Amino acid sequence: MIFEFMSKLRDWHASWKTELWKHKYLIIVSLFIFWLAIRVNLLASNYVDRIPVNSVSDVILDHIPSLDLDLVFGYGLILVVIAIIVYLLAYRIQDFHKVTLQFSLLIFARSCFITLTHLGQPAAARIVTDLPAAYQLLNYHNDLFFSGHTAIPFMAYLLFKEDKISAFFLVMTVVLSATVLLMHVHYSIDVFSAFFITYGVYVFGEWFCREVYH
Repeated sequence: MIFEFMSKLRDWHASWKTELWKHKYLIIVSLFIFWLAIRVNLLASNYVDRIPVNSVSDVILDHIPSLDLDLVFGYGLILVVIAIIVYLLAYRIQDFHKVTLQFSLLIFARSCFITLTHLGQPAAARIVTDLPAAYQLLNYHNDLFFSGHTAIPFMAYLLFKEDKISAFFLVMTVVLSATVLLMHVHYSIDVFSAFFITYGVYVFGEWFCREVYH
């Protein structure tokens, strides 16, 4: 049993190294694009947190209570991000550049949308405090449209929909979408629109990868 396991591990490692070396330049380029996307997102988020904004009413939020779900809000998304990274590195290294590009496009799209929608958080929004220090640095207040807590796990579901782990990402999409609504930190349109925009970004990314990589 041990020898069989070690043999499979060696085969996996050899295949992993081959795929990593084969796509090394695409991986480097995709990481650079991802870094650019993060920089643009930081600029956009800082911008929307500085400008004057107003809260508006929301027919759904007006009829549901504001709950304390800080742990799910913060650590749920962290769990999703860790699962994406670990699964991608361990089992889909050959698609690392494609997945990284897809999330870069998603970040670029969200950065654009939040600069065009100048709304403040709903009046009854929970003030999230129970978060890791590093997370607090990225926790802005007026970067609302569209919901990243919905878009990130949903994009992961679309990218890994043929794999068993897709069920986890689909469940987390529902959980985190409900969480941001129950905490009133997003308007309902931020959550519902995230599904359509994320799917549109995914389709565009798939087309772009086919045209560029094949």
